[in-house]
Amino acid sequence: MSETSRDAVLSAVLGAQQVHVSIVAVADYCGRWFENEPQTPQGSFHLIDRGACWVESPKLPAPLALGAGDLIVFPRGGAHTLRDRGDGDGAAPAPFSTLICGEFRFASGQRSPLLRALPEVFVVRAADGGPAFRELAQILSAAAQRRLPGQQALLDKLADSLFVMAVCVHAAQARERSGLLAALADPRLGKALAAIHLQPGAPWRVDSLARIAGMSRTAFAVAFTQCLGLSPFQYLTECRIGEARRLLGDRRLSVAAIAEQLGYQSEAAFRRTFKRVAGIGPGELRRNAA
Repeated sequence: MSETSRDAVLSAVLGAQQVHVSIVAVADYCGRWFENEPQTPQGSFHLIDRGACWVESPKLPAPLALGAGDLIVFPRGGAHTLRDRGDGDGAAPAPFSTLICGEFRFASGQRSPLLRALPEVFVVRAADGGPAFRELAQILSAAAQRRLPGQQALLDKLADSLFVMAVCVHAAQARERSGLLAALADPRLGKALAAIHLQPGAPWRVDSLARIAGMSRTAFAVAFTQCLGLSPFQYLTECRIGEARRLLGDRRLSVAAIAEQLGYQSEAAFRRTFKRVAGIGPGELRRNAA
């Protein structure tokens, strides 16, 4: 699978997953300090705006030092502690530290293939994120320090972009991959994923996806399920419902038109599948969004 195809699939996944990101605090500290962050049902992240801090968590093998411009993400909201320095660290605390803290959730909840593929915690260092990552973090920092009308909406949109960029950097740099990210790194499974995500409404079958992957039907089904934790058909259904969530945001499209676009033979079949997977009917989801 080419790097271009892999990027296209990841872009399609990020576009369909509907991540809701928001900034919840801009916290200033000086001298000795610590913050205990409990387990949360949504993901959380912290951007070190200035100064430094240490992070401790059962999800980390050891306390982790972070500096200005670094971003730490807990995709499943793991409990952690932020403090001015690590235990036993003789260094003096930074005179001042500022943390921009946020949270996020996927519209599809724990079913999101991207969420399942992310580790319990990952870090994007300012030095490793690239110029665009650093510039976006600086723009977010500057916006957080000003008091503007509609500031919360501005911060949330900037944080959304920074989160997506952080996921892309992690996907490119991670040494250990699982789930969707591992499948994208597999040349054979990656071809099948590209087919699914770039044409979710096509009449895919396990045997046709296996041919694209260059594998036997049985070997493909086993490898796919072991890597992604879902059968090819289950994954295709999740992908279609994720795309349906996005399309339902366009009120010019009827539910029947969306059903047809995603390969369902009838609107009734689409509605039943959508409610089974999403826990809510497409019409109700659209009304709630409105």
